[in-house]
Amino acid sequence: MTRFEVPRPAAGSLQEEIVALDALPLSEAIRSRQLSCREVMQAYLEQIDRFNPQVNAVVAMRPAEALLSDADKRDRQLANGQWLGWMHGMPQAVKDLAACAGLPTSMGSPLFAGQVAQHDAIAVSRVRAAGAIFIGKTNVPEFGLGSQSYNSVFGTTGNAYDPSLCAGGSSGGAAAALALRLLPVADGSDMMGSLRNPAAFNNVYGLRPSLGRVPFGPTPELFAQQLATEGPMGRSVADVAALLRTQAGPHRATPLALASAADLIGPLQRDFDGARIGWLGDLGGHLPMEHGLLALCESALADFRDLGCQVEDCLPAFDMERLWRCWLVHRQWLVAGSLAGAHTDPARRAQLKPEAIWEVESGLGLSAADVYQASVDRSDWHRALEKLFERYDFLLLPSAQVFPFDATLHWPKAIAGHEMDTYHRWMEVVIGATLAGIPAMSVPVGFNPAGLPMGLQILGPAQADLAVLQLAHAHEQLTQWVRNCPPPLLQEAR
Repeated sequence: MTRFEVPRPAAGSLQEEIVALDALPLSEAIRSRQLSCREVMQAYLEQIDRFNPQVNAVVAMRPAEALLSDADKRDRQLANGQWLGWMHGMPQAVKDLAACAGLPTSMGSPLFAGQVAQHDAIAVSRVRAAGAIFIGKTNVPEFGLGSQSYNSVFGTTGNAYDPSLCAGGSSGGAAAALALRLLPVADGSDMMGSLRNPAAFNNVYGLRPSLGRVPFGPTPELFAQQLATEGPMGRSVADVAALLRTQAGPHRATPLALASAADLIGPLQRDFDGARIGWLGDLGGHLPMEHGLLALCESALADFRDLGCQVEDCLPAFDMERLWRCWLVHRQWLVAGSLAGAHTDPARRAQLKPEAIWEVESGLGLSAADVYQASVDRSDWHRALEKLFERYDFLLLPSAQVFPFDATLHWPKAIAGHEMDTYHRWMEVVIGATLAGIPAMSVPVGFNPAGLPMGLQILGPAQADLAVLQLAHAHEQLTQWVRNCPPPLLQEAR
């Protein structure tokens, strides 16, 4: 590995220089002992003290003394020639939907506030084995329901580019923390765009991996593993790829997991001259978009043409309203199954947010025939996408339908004059990849005139995670949105 020299510009403290490093260069600086784990931990704790009160991204923090003690232990291990892995000594905060032994897993719900996990989720255990030090959790919506990270346990997470606005969700805390350099890299999870929407809202990268790529659990609900997945977020594509390789791989507790992660090994650099890309846009006018959003994403198509790609408009041969109905049945059935117990108890039901109650009651009204038909619809949707992938190597569409909105608003009630008939209809743009089980990565594509960021989803065929990462990497090298456009809070603090 090439030796990384920690930059020492005249302006800026060592603390600022440390947190400015991407995760992989930071890892090399620790491994080569140019930086101590204590220095790294101290730098991140100072950054969190400075900026986290403004966005409320990292919650349930462990005491600083304990974290510095853990960092000292990692330094002693290095001194004795013991290197645990690329995350050795790296501060990490786990999304508050995933279990992390010794930390609370509230899931944003007062029903589970203060509940301390006794074990690690599978992906968390792999991050721990790679040497990370867990400092706390990242904030989420209640039970991860909705793409706005607010709850009655920890409050609301603000956007890194304007704390008065929404950070997205459900990995909103993770995305805002990444953008403000409160974490070097972050984990998240995604059922309805939860790794993609917050990445777009905070000008970072988020990858929803292929179905089975990252073991999700342990959980007995195999159906849940077909819709939700854990995955990586980062400020660079290389960091996202590194975390994905840590999270991925088979596990006996999850029979739907892919048998190998060997296909993730390979260079990110790749020539895309002649690659065929289909632009889905607003799905032929089916998706309402906030003014300026579609135009911003369409302007980014020129970047892919500059990479040598052939880009053309396309549409799936599928009724998109049928896909939405399919989505509602899958989601409501799953949520009803997981929250029916709380809903049955009047005292516990009173502590559920209205959107959770609506999901449960809708799910309880489904018939077996409804669920079966939804599975048929989902299979037909997968076949429709497969037809598109016979012509195109990748598909593109926006990562969201609105720019970050007022953080006091639970969800947008209308987009461009179109009323939203559910609390999550405004995020319909992300359901296609979820239902098909294909990889989808949000990449930054710029800002609107108000300075608010947006992203574009790169969709690839099933299990083509590395190819998606490679195209995202090529786009990153061309545009450098994360490096060139940090949050105003960071610039003002200099």
